[in-house]
Amino acid sequence: MASNITGKTYDWGLLKRVFAYATPYKSTFFWSIFLTLALAALAPVRPYLIQLTLDKYVFFNDTTGLLNMTLLMIGLLLLQTFVQYFQTLLTNTLGQSVIKDLRIDIFNHITKLRLKYFDKTPIGQLITRTVSDLETIADIFSQGLISIIGDSLQVVTIIAVMLYADWRLTLIVLLPMPFLMIATYIFKEAIKSAFQDVRTQVSNLNTFLQEHISGVSIIQYFAREDQEYNKFYKINAEHRDAHIRSNWHYSIFFPVVELIVALSLGLLVWYGSKSILTNQVSPGVVVSFIMYINMLFRPIRELADKFNTLQMGMVGADRIFNVLDTDERTTNNGKVVLPAMKGEIKFSNVWFSYKQTDEMPNDEEWILKNISFSLKEGETLALVGATGAGKSSTINILNRFYEISKGEVTIDGIDIKDFDLNYLRSQIATVLQDVFLFSDTIAHNISLNNPDITLEQIIAAAKDVGAHDFIMRLPGGYQYDVQERGATLSVGQAQLVSFIRALVHQPKILVLDEATSSVDTETEHLIQIAIDKMMQGRTAIVIAHRLSTIQKADKIIVLDKGEIMEMGTHQELLRLNGYYKRLYDLQFSSAGIKTE
Repeated sequence: MASNITGKTYDWGLLKRVFAYATPYKSTFFWSIFLTLALAALAPVRPYLIQLTLDKYVFFNDTTGLLNMTLLMIGLLLLQTFVQYFQTLLTNTLGQSVIKDLRIDIFNHITKLRLKYFDKTPIGQLITRTVSDLETIADIFSQGLISIIGDSLQVVTIIAVMLYADWRLTLIVLLPMPFLMIATYIFKEAIKSAFQDVRTQVSNLNTFLQEHISGVSIIQYFAREDQEYNKFYKINAEHRDAHIRSNWHYSIFFPVVELIVALSLGLLVWYGSKSILTNQVSPGVVVSFIMYINMLFRPIRELADKFNTLQMGMVGADRIFNVLDTDERTTNNGKVVLPAMKGEIKFSNVWFSYKQTDEMPNDEEWILKNISFSLKEGETLALVGATGAGKSSTINILNRFYEISKGEVTIDGIDIKDFDLNYLRSQIATVLQDVFLFSDTIAHNISLNNPDITLEQIIAAAKDVGAHDFIMRLPGGYQYDVQERGATLSVGQAQLVSFIRALVHQPKILVLDEATSSVDTETEHLIQIAIDKMMQGRTAIVIAHRLSTIQKADKIIVLDKGEIMEMGTHQELLRLNGYYKRLYDLQFSSAGIKTE
């Protein structure tokens, strides 16, 4: 459940959840706390030593004592430097270790979410969560809570030392303190809202950039550069304005703080000078108080900024845990793993809608309506129909990318929900029309970095598909980097690589979703030969617009608006003289082929 932190500086439940990720790094955490406390304790020592040096050695011309105090202060500075170095190192190490673990968790979680989550969530937003928002959590450790504890302790320690040295000077120095507290509170509330606006604009900017860089070819095809530039200009301007608003608060706050510090210093000089002249206080005490003022107001001034750093870390944590708490994951309660899957598929009265709610969809929202069919081991089913008929939804259901609303889907007589999800999907290889290749080598795009798949197996599969020769002509062969989304390959070559990928994983069920619609005739011929060989001994579901590629199918289903209109073999459907016959005649007549 998301924490509502917009109206308060922190949420203990959320903060506890963040710090739970520091559990594996307990020693680093406790050392960070210890060194932070040590720095706070060491802070007032140097002014006190300067006070003693002036009062006991300088004014009495004691050079030996002055030398000893100087060496002592040099040692103290070295100690403070040493402690500061390791405190900074450990707090930053702790923060980066925590976000490393969180980033792994969120990536692992995102990759297991149902596809419907990505249908409604911009990818740029998820990138912001995984990168920018996570960095704000690191700041909780390096600049947030631990620093707040240290600064608060330093303020308390310094005030205690000042009161011990001279309570009258202390009260004079602290007279402007209420003004500082009021200014700090106003700044904290104002900058909190500004920072939230900045994070929103960062997310909007990332989303826009991700979508438009990925779709740059469409922008150029339709000459939309100027229009998209204008959109980006507006979004970028809003991002700039959000940052300027946050900086404006800083430009007001810090001069006000400096003015209050100057007022405190002026009061000290005025009252301290009078006290020195009347011998009520020593010059060393007044000098030490000048240093105490800087040490006192610096952490108080920074506390407001660090509270907002903590606040932004909490905002980032809230957004990240919202993603981690998303329950749109495919349930994997099944335990069934068969020694050898046969691949017998059965759909029984299956109804499906993308509207996954308790409320029953209306008639227009059903994507599949009462779908029933069965496939024996090794049989091939072809799905045909117009765009939006429900063909792709059928195979998405089989892979459990989406859950059905009513009915049952079984493989080898077992409900697909009872299978272990990883096992189920490992037995189904899908070749899509829109091929996605990662920015990696051809070999890794085929094996998907599966260590159990050897290069020899990849080469053998490539030869079966007829792609080995073109791969060997590429620089580096199977080690050729295809770049992002396979940009350096032709559509046909990318499709062949995806086909090798399906073949090398040795699936029991093969799904081809428009797998040959984007390739030329020669490449289609190569793939068709490979398909015929690959389908031997495997159950296959083929979606194709080209009816010539499915005439050998054991069963053809014609879908229209989510319903089965016709079912049978190629010849049986032609004799029905219905939907399939009209599609067949239309396609072949447009190709200039005479039909019988």
